[in-house]
Amino acid sequence: MVEYEIVLSEEQIKKRVKELGGKISREYAQKNLIVVGILNGAFIFLSDLVRSITVEHRIDFIRVSSYGRNKESSGIIRLIKDTELDVEGKDVLLVEDIVDTGNTLSWLRTHFAEKGVSSLKICAFINKNERRAQRVDVDYYGFEVEKGFLVGYGLDYGERYRNLPDLCELKT
Repeated sequence: MVEYEIVLSEEQIKKRVKELGGKISREYAQKNLIVVGILNGAFIFLSDLVRSITVEHRIDFIRVSSYGRNKESSGIIRLIKDTELDVEGKDVLLVEDIVDTGNTLSWLRTHFAEKGVSSLKICAFINKNERRAQRVDVDYYGFEVEKGFLVGYGLDYGERYRNLPDLCELKT
C-alpha cells in the first residue's frame, strides 16, 4: 500500500493560484498571450490558473516526456505533441506542474525560441531546486518545495495520484 503525506492543502493551493492569476493578468494586460500547458501534469493547475487570468488569452498544449513511469528523469526529452497555435511573434506563458531538474524547460526554451516567440515566461505550480541540473528561471511559481517525490493536483507517479486535491509527498 502506498502512503503519502499532505504537503499543501487544497485551500492553500486555491488561494495561491488565484494570486498568480492576478499577477499574470496585470503583467500581460497589453500583450498577445498564449498560455501553453505542458501535458500531462500541468492540466489541473492550468485549468485553475486560466480561470484566474482576467486578460484575453488563448490556450494550447505541448507534451514532452523524460520520466516515463520512473521517479527519476531519463534526461532525454522527447516531443510527443507540439503546439497547434501559431506562436511566432506571440507572448507565450509556459505552464508546468513542477520544475525539478530543469532539463525539460531548458529544452522547451530552445524549442520555443526556434519558433520565434516574442517572449517566453515560465509559470510552475512547484519550483523545486533539490535536483536542479539546468539553470532555469521560473518567472511565476505557486510554491517552493525543497525535497520529496510529490503527487496530487496533477502530479503523478506512474500516471496515478493526479486526482488528489492536495499536494502530497509519496512515502513508499
